[in-house]
Amino acid sequence: MKQQTVTEVEGKVREALPNTMFRIELTDGRLILATLRGKMRRSYVRIFPGDRVKVEMTPYDENRGRIVFKF
Repeated sequence: MKQQTVTEVEGKVREALPNTMFRIELTDGRLILATLRGKMRRSYVRIFPGDRVKVEMTPYDENRGRIVFKF
């Protein structure tokens, strides 16, 4: 099976939504919907509006992402 290519971009949390979903503004100005990575969810990492985060995105959906790191 082929390895998927993911891109990692930085952004800022604009809004916290229910079910650990977040509205993220990327450095290029786009707004995307992102959720927490499973490892971050299990270790109870808290994300608040205004936090800088690193988001992992697949080439299939440019409007969704996964938060993988909190700065």
